[in-house]
Amino acid sequence: MTIDVKMAWRNIWRNPRRSILTISAIAFSSLLLVFMLSFQFGSYETMINTSVKIHIGHLQVQADEYLDKKTIGLVVPNPAAVAAVLETIPQVEAYTFRGQTFSLVSSKQRTCGAVVTGIDPRREAQVSRLKKLVRQGRFLSEKDRAQALIGKLLARNLRLGLGDELTVLGQARDGSIAATVVTIKGIYSSSIDEFDRSAIQIPLKTFQTVYAMNDAVHEVVIIAKSLSDVAGIKRSIESKLLALENQKPLRTLDWQELMPGLRQGIEMDLISGMIFYFLLILVVAFSILNTFLMAIFERTKEFGVMMAIGTTPGRLTKVLLIESMTLTVIGIISGILLGSMMTLYFQSRGIDFSGASDLLSQFGISGRMYPKLTMLSAISGPMAVWAITFLAALYPALKVRRMRPVDAMRAV
Repeated sequence: MTIDVKMAWRNIWRNPRRSILTISAIAFSSLLLVFMLSFQFGSYETMINTSVKIHIGHLQVQADEYLDKKTIGLVVPNPAAVAAVLETIPQVEAYTFRGQTFSLVSSKQRTCGAVVTGIDPRREAQVSRLKKLVRQGRFLSEKDRAQALIGKLLARNLRLGLGDELTVLGQARDGSIAATVVTIKGIYSSSIDEFDRSAIQIPLKTFQTVYAMNDAVHEVVIIAKSLSDVAGIKRSIESKLLALENQKPLRTLDWQELMPGLRQGIEMDLISGMIFYFLLILVVAFSILNTFLMAIFERTKEFGVMMAIGTTPGRLTKVLLIESMTLTVIGIISGILLGSMMTLYFQSRGIDFSGASDLLSQFGISGRMYPKLTMLSAISGPMAVWAITFLAALYPALKVRRMRPVDAMRAV
């Protein structure tokens, strides 16, 4: 085996220019795969965390069927019990309670429909970015009662400004008419048009009083310490909620169920990326194939002599495979190291995408993106390169097994 490795190493450097070009192609493809996969995964995590912290949260506890029906009567009747469960889960960073229903909102000049959300100002600031999105006025405080936050587009449609009064009219949980007048304390802009034109936020206690909710809420919104903790938190909540005595079952939903459009967009982007990476790996595979086909054509007479003096075709095939895998491993290791260094550099500094700020703002993302190096992004792409280049090198190596020594020695 040692002799075979020495022969393979010697044969690699018989044509150093070709070997260096082949190693460089493999290294470049591995570098590109490490960086691009890290960038993709990092951008997905940034997109998810930014989107959920605008309003949705990583997870929510709701009444069963509330997500589909949004009926005011489908409530979490005892939010304090759910809070006690969340306090026992160390991966939970923060949580808050919300009431939510559709109502008519009117200014002196116009009326339109909007989602009225009751929020706990103190907890909401820990869970969402809503406080930071207030562009005019101030965020709600715990002492506020008849005040509201309104989206920039909704304020423009209703022709409202700070200090103006807004009439809210809807149906309460008990079937009675829910009506109140609130004063605009702040105007927010999330850059997500649907959210900015269709929602107002009022204090949760005011919401519960106006809509006859008692202590019930519609959503318990949860933020995890890390995106990777979401699945574990969901399992813990589901198992512990079974012990609670509720008239109707509660359901735990993660961000994928709450924002299916974001999940589908990520899946489509990942599929298109995989197609591009596969084409890149194929180019490298053909480079390896060409290298070893040329090596076999150049050394056909040499192979004939070796087989004539007793070297078996199987041993020649093994030597050729050692040559190809040595080139591949050198290229892959170099690519992983260079790709990891490049990724770590941009992971700390970010990549400026200010030219695409309009597109990114639809997800609440600033013009700077950060790749994230993980074991998966560092290994998966190069391992795919290794597998496909092995298959590409296998064909020319197996051609040696069909050679006849006499014909090989006569080759020009």
